[in-house]
Amino acid sequence: MRFYTKKRRIPSITIVSLIDILAILLIFFIVTSTFRKKLSQLQINLPESKSGNQVDALDHKNILLEVQSEEKMTLDGHPVTPATLAEELQEIQKTNPGCMVTMQADKGAPFGAIVSVLDALQAAGIKNIPTMTRTSAP
Repeated sequence: MRFYTKKRRIPSITIVSLIDILAILLIFFIVTSTFRKKLSQLQINLPESKSGNQVDALDHKNILLEVQSEEKMTLDGHPVTPATLAEELQEIQKTNPGCMVTMQADKGAPFGAIVSVLDALQAAGIKNIPTMTRTSAP
């Protein structure tokens, strides 16, 4: 007796359908991903105001000056001191003449730190500086 044995085919995976699935997954992850906003370097408690500027009103062209205390200040994410603040602001004004500086000062920041920042801003030739506040709850 002769038994008939079937020749087995070698299993194969179709790559084309896997590429389609990968492309769909990639598009899904790109569309559903969240993009991070520029986060501040310092933990700042903004003072409350009924008619103040919103924190979200910050434009990407603006340079953010964060003041937490006399020792903790950042200018666009880079730590600065009150002594070097005027020089760095003048350098920024030379490279980007149309940019504005926006200040976020902590509610508990000492008044001396704010005065030294305002002196540095005046020395750099910046006259009008918007400040950021939180809106108070009604």
